[in-house]
Amino acid sequence: MDWRTVYNAKRKPAKEAVKAIKSGDRVLLAHAAGEPLALVDAMVEMADEIGYEDVEIVQMVAMGHSLYTKPEMRKHFRLNSLFLGAASRECINSARGDFTPCFFYQAPELFRTTLPVDVALIQVSVPDKNGFCSFGVSCDYTKPAAEAAKLVIAQVNPNMPRTLGECFIHINDIDIITESDAPIPELGLSKIGDVEMAIGKNCASLINDGDTLQLGIGAIPDAVLTFLGDKKDLGIHSEMVSDGVVDLYEKGVITCKAKNFNPGKMVIAFLMGTRRLYDFINDNPVISMMPVDYVNHPMIIGQNDNLVSVNSAVQVDLQGQVCSEAMGLKQFSGIGGQVDFIRGAALSKGGRSILAFPATAKGKTVSKIVPFLTEGSCVTTSRTDVDYVVTEFGIAKLKGKTLRERARELIKVAAPQFWEELAKTFEERFHEAYE
Repeated sequence: MDWRTVYNAKRKPAKEAVKAIKSGDRVLLAHAAGEPLALVDAMVEMADEIGYEDVEIVQMVAMGHSLYTKPEMRKHFRLNSLFLGAASRECINSARGDFTPCFFYQAPELFRTTLPVDVALIQVSVPDKNGFCSFGVSCDYTKPAAEAAKLVIAQVNPNMPRTLGECFIHINDIDIITESDAPIPELGLSKIGDVEMAIGKNCASLINDGDTLQLGIGAIPDAVLTFLGDKKDLGIHSEMVSDGVVDLYEKGVITCKAKNFNPGKMVIAFLMGTRRLYDFINDNPVISMMPVDYVNHPMIIGQNDNLVSVNSAVQVDLQGQVCSEAMGLKQFSGIGGQVDFIRGAALSKGGRSILAFPATAKGKTVSKIVPFLTEGSCVTTSRTDVDYVVTEFGIAKLKGKTLRERARELIKVAAPQFWEELAKTFEERFHEAYE
């Protein structure tokens, strides 16, 4: 049967499509900018009419309205988040939802085992001439979850870019189709201040010609990119990228030619940015979108020589233990791909991992380099895994250093107004004066 006939037979309005969701179902929402907003909003709007009870919503980064997290929705929906964002923090920390810690690369396996998916709500591009739709900006866990789900409901959107790589689904593998031409959610450009510029400059000093980069999102990764204009033949192997890579690609800085693994390709799991980024990746052969259990697997990452990862942190104690996801008992974000890439960089020939963050928070009144992690906080990255710590005040190299040496290195990159307090802790612990 021609795929167009199959496509038309599966079409339904969004409010009809979500009637296939049943009480007690585990519903997986496509990730980040790939979230199918029309379907999610229809699901919430129809909650009373359909009579949903105890529908579990599983998601990582949310970029939609997230109305299922509201107190009045608690009898219908319960969020189980693998990574918190602005839309989900209050819900989780108010105990109306749950947080499941996991390494990003292991999420697809969870959806095949511990967290089996009843319904996957996804968003894809329009079909090509052979009936294949692209997952566009969100391959990561979205594609593996759709493959594992009992029921797949897809929002087909002409605004979704057609990205290449291992990120396609055929019309035959979709159960219900709804159409929407809503804009793909965009993430605006970060505001880069003097602190971020100083951190970016310090990080860039650790990056060499021909290195392959993993960069997160936000002002610091964007600041790092601004200092790479004089580098040559940089590559990308990253769970996500944003607009900054477009500038460096167009300038000929990012070529991926020096990559020994997947040469000539930017290997990426998902994207968040502006329409400029989405237009750049559309049908672009240099972009290879892959599932996150490939992109973020430490053994895959480690096959890239000279892999440099740049991530952030909330606190680092004087042993080098890192909390990147919580503020005491309050969950703030999640593990994401930080540990995946730090361990992958450790397996890479010539690899380096960087944890970069401002030395202070709350108007410079709180140090992010601390004697001890805040009570209740978790260790995201162990002291044994940490390589470089970078702030606006300098670079601390921790790997291979003693506890005494680590403490000295970290105090040097802390904000000066906190040196006395940190030095006192050093002296009490090691029974010697800090110099």
